[in-house]
Amino acid sequence: MTSTDLLRDISLTQLRYFVRAAERESMTRAAEDLYVAQSAVSSSVAHLERELGVQLFIRQHAKGLILTAAGRELLLSTRQILTSLAESLETIAGEAQAFTGILQVVCFSPLAPFYLPAVLSGLKVAHPALDVHVSEADAIEVAQQLETGKAEIALTYDLALTDAVDREVLAEIRPYVALPAGHLLAQRNTAVHLAELADDPMILVDLPYSRDYFTGVFTERGLQPNIQYRSSSYETVRAMVAGGHGYSLLHQRPATDSTYGGGRVAALPIADDVVPLRVVVAALHSVRRSQRARAFVDRCREVIGPEPKSAG
Repeated sequence: MTSTDLLRDISLTQLRYFVRAAERESMTRAAEDLYVAQSAVSSSVAHLERELGVQLFIRQHAKGLILTAAGRELLLSTRQILTSLAESLETIAGEAQAFTGILQVVCFSPLAPFYLPAVLSGLKVAHPALDVHVSEADAIEVAQQLETGKAEIALTYDLALTDAVDREVLAEIRPYVALPAGHLLAQRNTAVHLAELADDPMILVDLPYSRDYFTGVFTERGLQPNIQYRSSSYETVRAMVAGGHGYSLLHQRPATDSTYGGGRVAALPIADDVVPLRVVVAALHSVRRSQRARAFVDRCREVIGPEPKSAG
């Protein structure tokens, strides 16, 4: 069978169904999203597997659908094809049709509450027909979602991203020291040297790459932080600080110093010259960016950048 014959036996609808099944990790959930029968999605995937002669999914009852190596490759290629086709149709249909449909976005979870509401509000006003689907993830998962094609665009820190990913820097954020409001250093209300904190109990933001960054600011100065508690939740860390259990290093600062439980956190600048983290929008270099993704990036620039910001 020639490649031309193969193309005649594979439809765009089958490819769309395959992509949605991969994104949702379930034939049933994909069918619900597409408003079709579950059998339509299953038969489309089965047809693709027969025509290509490969298995695209490992079907596990407990975990749902898991992409095989061939499935991951087809997902990436299909996303490129569908994005390119959408761009061509947008050009033909005109600007009015360019900002409709679904945009898959992934956001680094600690950034989401600070930026996403304003970004999405602006998009809704400017492009009401745009349907933005957002997932939150840690740094490793953000990179994986981009590289597997599960997300077209990411809002994240410049962490865990490979050379296959293009990024635009929106802001550079310096970390600050989060202290209980009654701490002696908080009463002093001046910049804090890391050496002054080394013996105090530390509450670490325990996320991939983030934990290495925060411990690294100490170890690269010959200091060893006294880590007493760890949490992957930004608000749990703040609540522990407010409760007097230790200090933490954070980047994003809420508009209020109060925590969920009513405690207060004091935020002081770090006196040492610490490398900031860069807030970026990121996308695969090999995938042509859709008008929908460009609109998302434009709104991120308005909300976050382009001038570097201080966390305090």
